[in-house]
Amino acid sequence: MNKKHEAAWEKTKVLIEAMPYFRQFHGKTVVIKYGGNAMLNEDLKKDVINDIVLMQLVSMRPVLVHGGGPEINGLLKKLAIQSSFVNGLRVTDAATMEVVEMALVGKVNPSIVNHINQANGKALGLSGKDGNLLVAHQKYAIITDEKGKTTQVDIGQVGEIEKVNTELLNSLLEQGYIPVISPIGVGTDGKSYNINADTAAGKVAGALKAEKLILLTDVEGIYRDYQDKESLISLLHKKEAEELIKKGVIDGGMIPKVECCLQALAEGVVSTHILDGRLPHSLLLEIFTKEGIGTMVAE
Repeated sequence: MNKKHEAAWEKTKVLIEAMPYFRQFHGKTVVIKYGGNAMLNEDLKKDVINDIVLMQLVSMRPVLVHGGGPEINGLLKKLAIQSSFVNGLRVTDAATMEVVEMALVGKVNPSIVNHINQANGKALGLSGKDGNLLVAHQKYAIITDEKGKTTQVDIGQVGEIEKVNTELLNSLLEQGYIPVISPIGVGTDGKSYNINADTAAGKVAGALKAEKLILLTDVEGIYRDYQDKESLISLLHKKEAEELIKKGVIDGGMIPKVECCLQALAEGVVSTHILDGRLPHSLLLEIFTKEGIGTMVAE
């Protein structure tokens, strides 16, 4: 066998090894939270988009929920609007809410949709306000002091999803579209709410009873000690996750990620994963290989 045939054979082996996963996930819904460096680095962006289009081509049903923190931060800075966070959630007054909508719905969402369509996918962009896709009410942050006393904090127009319009999403999926969702919720009074993208992805996955919820982030997964890269947790169960949050091992923006995974599992999602979006083709590595990467959060 010459070198040309050997190279072709290696490619064939990859496809053969992936076949069981093509069968396993045929027709299954996978919800992906897209954010971090995977949205900023052009090479990584291309990898993620191609992974999602491939998922659709092998008859999976991908749903994309995106963030857009850097775009929001940049626009807030230009407008000289100060921003702060509580428990990983952006404090959102009326002015900040307007900027969030401008950044996510006006810029980030159309860009993602365009990239998918240019890669021969079939995407359709949605705000959570479209068709009452994400009906929400105001969410309050809970602060716990050193003595264990909890305090409820008003963080503005931050939303908690109470209903997902699955009829709309399933209709789009059945027509062969990849829904691309901006995490903007709408109240029963028409008020807009800023929803953490991880949390929104978890609620969408739970409502759709998805096979997988995958959160793309900028770390390899969850560590017992962030300074020790050997302490990466491959499988994290609910009880331990709750303990690590209480101890402060899981903190900041990782809290809503882990909490949304646990909530999604409780609502019927089969498996949840926190992956390093900086790794090329991390989606394909997780779905179509036996090794798996990142941290899997399970009951």
